[in-house]
Amino acid sequence: MTSEPTTDRATGLARLVRSLDLLWGRTTRDRPARGPKPGLTLAEIVNAAIHLADREGLAALSMRRVAAELGVGTMSLYRYVPGKDELLALMVDYVQGPADTSAGRDGTPRDGTGWWRERLELVAESSWQLYTDHTWLIQVDQARPVLGPHSMAGLDFALAALEGLPLSGQEKMGVLVGLDNLVLGAARSHVLYQQAAQHSGVSDEEFWRTQEPYMVQFMAEGACPRLAALPEDSFSADAADAMRFAVRALLDGFQQLLDQRGAGA
Repeated sequence: MTSEPTTDRATGLARLVRSLDLLWGRTTRDRPARGPKPGLTLAEIVNAAIHLADREGLAALSMRRVAAELGVGTMSLYRYVPGKDELLALMVDYVQGPADTSAGRDGTPRDGTGWWRERLELVAESSWQLYTDHTWLIQVDQARPVLGPHSMAGLDFALAALEGLPLSGQEKMGVLVGLDNLVLGAARSHVLYQQAAQHSGVSDEEFWRTQEPYMVQFMAEGACPRLAALPEDSFSADAADAMRFAVRALLDGFQQLLDQRGAGA
């Protein structure tokens, strides 16, 4: 059974083209042709939207709220951005980019170092920082990303780590997608855990203390012996450290693949 489309094809394509024109500077909206001299820039509008979403979440994002952030009338924003969908596409691209700003245009560090594993660990760290600094980004559906110059530069930077390795194009993208999926999943769990106390009104300590008698009794009856045998600190790992452990394990697997193909470090 297929679901009915929520947007017709013509409307969807029009939104996509408007977003791409803004992302790639193929529009005159940054300098309106008519009316008084513009008092804003597209970058100022996007940055205000990012700060609003960082502070209050994606649900708070609207053209009216962004206009209030900038101290202007809502209608004045439409001279630069046609709507919320296009604004969100700009926001996503603005916060993304190469992990290392000291890298050259081709993504190769100027100091001549940059073994593939170190580069991918840097990409993972940068992605973790991106998702935890801009938690609203986790809510954005990027199954079909609208690519702009910043996001493409970031992808190119990551691909530089795999240059010269015996991997096909599909395999290179598989490595990067697998790495990002891991970091994104870890970041989502971390962000949701942080938000749980605020949304429920129950602190972490109260949450686990309330559950403890039920779990202890269940295990005392002989259930879940492997769970009962775990050390007390098994669930106390720092979220970022747990992410790094998983990334290292994933890269170990990639290393074995390269070793099998005769391209070990």
